[in-house]
Amino acid sequence: MEKYIALLRGINVGGHKKILMADLKTLLSSNGLINVTSYIQSGNVIFSILEDLSNSELELKIETAIKNHYGFEVPTIVMHHSELKETIDQYPYIIHEDLKKHLITFSKGKIDSATKEKLDTFNFTPDQFHVAPKAIYLFCHTAYHKSKMGNNFFEKQLKTSTTTRNWQTCLKLLELSKD
Repeated sequence: MEKYIALLRGINVGGHKKILMADLKTLLSSNGLINVTSYIQSGNVIFSILEDLSNSELELKIETAIKNHYGFEVPTIVMHHSELKETIDQYPYIIHEDLKKHLITFSKGKIDSATKEKLDTFNFTPDQFHVAPKAIYLFCHTAYHKSKMGNNFFEKQLKTSTTTRNWQTCLKLLELSKD
């Protein structure tokens, strides 16, 4: 049974949109997801499902369950293990010892060529980014929270939800989602 990864945007950050991971696992399990596990408190969920649903259908299923239970919206990005592996494998920067400098911003929608061209006109030196079809690869010389390459910037440009994970989290999610 294939495993999926759900990345939830903006929960448990700065005291906003608090969701205990144990409660989230119970909620998602009661909504048809199976073998639900989580990684750290920032909204990383690994699961399987018996239904034949697309990633976007799974995103809606999770978002609706959270909205109905907690009363607030949480943008969610779902991908298969193989999609996460492909995204990680295509990271264009050389991995340095300071893994906090390496991040991936995941996009809820596909990034079209016109939007990619527009994004390519921005320069945040010394920080760098590279746009791919469903992700934006970041290399932050400065701290990510000080960089102008945050979720809000990319969401404004892409007109869709994004969420960012650091390199260590991406690798751990890949490991946890292996069959």
